Order: sequence, then structure tokens, then C-alpha cells
Amino acid sequence: MLNFENPAAFLLLLFIPLLYIFRHIGFFSRPAFPLNLSDWNGKSFSWKSSIFTLSAGISEVLCIAGFVLAVLAAAVPVVHHQRRVYTSRGTDIVFVLDTSPSMAAKDIAYMTRFEAAKQAIRTLIQENFGASFGLVAMATQAAVVVPPTIDHAAFLDALDHLVIGTLGEGSAIGVGLSTAVYHLVSSDAPKKCIVLITDGENNAGSIHPATAAALAKEEGITLYTLGIGTTGSVPLEYIDPASGKVYSGYLDSGFNAAYLEQLALTGGGRYFEVQSSGELSTALNDIRKRENVIQSYHLRTEDDAFYDEFILAAAACFFLAWMIRRVYMKEVL
Repeated sequence: MLNFENPAAFLLLLFIPLLYIFRHIGFFSRPAFPLNLSDWNGKSFSWKSSIFTLSAGISEVLCIAGFVLAVLAAAVPVVHHQRRVYTSRGTDIVFVLDTSPSMAAKDIAYMTRFEAAKQAIRTLIQENFGASFGLVAMATQAAVVVPPTIDHAAFLDALDHLVIGTLGEGSAIGVGLSTAVYHLVSSDAPKKCIVLITDGENNAGSIHPATAAALAKEEGITLYTLGIGTTGSVPLEYIDPASGKVYSGYLDSGFNAAYLEQLALTGGGRYFEVQSSGELSTALNDIRKRENVIQSYHLRTEDDAFYDEFILAAAACFFLAWMIRRVYMKEVL
């Protein structure tokens, strides 16, 4: 809600009606010396179009608006809002996101599987202020994009810049899971979990996924697996980030759901089959509820000032009024 730290400044708005009153009684009348350059008994100069009258009215309205905006700036507009400051650790959640080309298949709510996953992750994070989130990109190779952090803005920025194909064309699920385990094993969070989002089977890497899943369970890390995508022939199109070449066509989609389910059971978690955006949101919300922990926090009041915005708007109004008077109407002060 917008508040004003200096409400006394609003008294300056009284100058507007006073100005019109003084103008009406002729207090601000300036001496005029008409110079009619017309023939004897001819008509004196007058505007032949109502456009000039309208322009004069617009410039006057802009001047008033600029004055009002300047007064609002002088009143120091601020928005007070409260932010939670957590004093205890929340859950550590690391997403292992498949970035292989098959994730460009467009069969989840008119979006690619990759974009649908990113959108669902973004929604989940915006609703969980106290948890720490990390991101591992996985294809033929795996790489940590963001280690577990409470800086959600940095996480979301890294998520937005993640693209398909930068780590190869395979799916090294075991390497991706073990990378996530490595970055969670030393965490002292009360709960830790890995969320694998993939549409394929393990076909690359030197670490078996079952080995990584068992290691996660040993370290107290819960593993959830999401098999995303429909089966059958689905349209696919993506740009190779290395060559810039566009690949398009149809993908014969299908993966071993039983294998992903077994991985989740080995890791002490649960498997979710995702064939729509609704199922994806439901799966992530279910994980959020399962991994939620009670955290202590206090509220901090923060202020966002809008002085600069009002001053710039006022200056823009005055400038437009000046342009109309001096440039369009050719007035000389």
C-alpha cells in the first residue's frame, strides 16, 4: 500500500484553485498590446482551427498534472512491506534437470517439456521462501548450475539462462544424481532431497543411477523422480547451441517408467508420472508438502521509495507542455 512520509506537502495543491481564482479576478492579467496586421476594417488574426484551442487545453492539463506529480514527490511516497527473515534452516532441495534434446519435445500444455519444467520449478520456489534450492543440469555430462542457496533470485536467474543441448545429447542420470548428492552431503539442513526431472533412460556416464540413489539414501537424502512427457510421436524443435543449427521433426517418445520408479524407491522417495502441466504442479507441490519443515522467523519492515518515479513523471509532463506551447503553437514567452 502506498503511503506518504510528508503529507503536509499536499497543502501545496491549494495553489491550483487559488491560481484559477486569481486569474478569474484578473490578478494575473498581463498588459497586452495587440498588433493587428490586417487591412483597414478587415478581420484581426484568429485561430482558424479548434486544434490550437485543444492543444492549449492539453498543455494546461499537462502543467497541472506535472505540478500534482511534483507535490506527490514532495510528499515522499513509499510502500511498506514486510519480509520474513528466517532464523533457522529449511529444507535443501536440489533439482537435477535433464537438458538433453528430447526435452525440446512440445507435448506439455503447448510448451516443451523443458520450459514446462522450468515454469513449474519457478512457481514452486516463489511459494517457498525458507527453503534452499540448488540446480544440476544433466545430459551426457552433469554440472552444478547453482549450489543450494537461499538466494532465490540468483537461482531463478540461472534457471532462466539454462538451455537445451549445452551438455550433450545423452542422459547421464547416475552422474547427475551423484553430483547432487555431493553438494548435499555436507549440508546440516533438517531435510535434504533431490528432484530428478527427466524424459529418458540412463544411456551415458560412468556411474550407475541405482548406485547414486543408494548413496543418497545412505546420506539421508530423499530422491524423487519425475518422468515427464507423453508417449508416441510428438513434435520436437530446438537450436543446437554449439552450431546454431535448427533441428525439427517428430520424436518417438517413450521411457521406462518402472526404472524411474525403482530409482525413487531406492532413494526413499516417490516416482511421479507427468504428462500435463497440472500433473507437474501437483507432483512438485506433493514434494513440497513432504519435505516441509517448521522454521522460526521474524518480520522485517522494508520501504520502497518512489520519489524518483514521480519526479520523472512530473518532468515529462512539463516538457510535453513546453513542446506543445513553444514548438507546435509557436508561442513566445
